[in-house]
Amino acid sequence: MVKLARPATKATEPPVEASATTRLLLVDDEPDLREPLAEYLSCQGFAVIQAASAAEARSKLRDGLPDLVLLDIMMPGEDGLSLCRHIGEALALPVILLTAKGEATDRIVGLEIGADDYVVKPFEPRELVARIRSVLRRAARGGPGPAEDDLFEFEGWHLDPLKRRLTAPDGAMVSISSVEFRLLLAFLEHPRQVLNRDQLLDLVQGREAHLFDRAVDNQVSRLRRKIEADSRNPALIQTVWGGGYRLAAEVRRVRAEG
Repeated sequence: MVKLARPATKATEPPVEASATTRLLLVDDEPDLREPLAEYLSCQGFAVIQAASAAEARSKLRDGLPDLVLLDIMMPGEDGLSLCRHIGEALALPVILLTAKGEATDRIVGLEIGADDYVVKPFEPRELVARIRSVLRRAARGGPGPAEDDLFEFEGWHLDPLKRRLTAPDGAMVSISSVEFRLLLAFLEHPRQVLNRDQLLDLVQGREAHLFDRAVDNQVSRLRRKIEADSRNPALIQTVWGGGYRLAAEVRRVRAEG
C-alpha cells in the first residue's frame, strides 16, 4: 500500500486560497489515502467528490463535470491510464495523476495521453494544492481570450476554444485530448512562427519538460494524424529542423454564430 505524507489540517496551517466553486474529482481505491486527502482539500476551499474506482468515477462524471480530476494510476479493474485517456479525449478536463515512485513509464504514458501533471506518492498535500492551482491557471490561460465567442479558422478547420471543439472541413467533429487542444491552440495563436520544444512543452505540460523531450514530438504526431491529409507528409504542422515546429497556415478569428 502506498501512503502519502499525512495531511496537516490544523489551524496552524492557513488554508490555501481556492474558489468555493472549484470542484475536484478524487479517484483512488485506497480509502486510507483518499479520505484524509479529500478532507484536507475540503479544508483548503475545494469541493471534493470522491470515487473509489474508475467505474464509480465514470458515474460521477455523468452526474456533472468537475474542474479537475485527481487520478490514481494503479487501481483494480479499469486502471487510471485508461480512464485518463477517456477523460482527455471525451471530456477535455485537466487531470493530475497520483503515482507511485516506481511508475515512471506510466507517468510518461499518462502525460502523452492527456494528463496535465503528476505527483509521486508519498507527497506533501500542500504541494498537490500548488499543482492543482498551477494546472487550473494553465487551463484558464489555454482557454479563450477577451473575445470569448471567437473561433479559430484555418484551412477549413474550426476550433472553438470555449467549447474545446474541433470541426473538420467536412463538418465532422474531431475528438482531441486536453493536451492536443492546448498544443493546437499554441500553434493557432502563433501562426507561421517557429515554436521550439521547450516552448511547446511549457505550454502543454508545464513542468519537468526536460524529462519528456520526446513527449511533444509524440503529441505533434498525434495531432497531425487528426488534422493532416497525410500525416507522414504534413502540410499544416511542419517540422523546422533544429528549430521546432511551425503552423504553415493562415489563421483567422471569426465570431461564432448564435
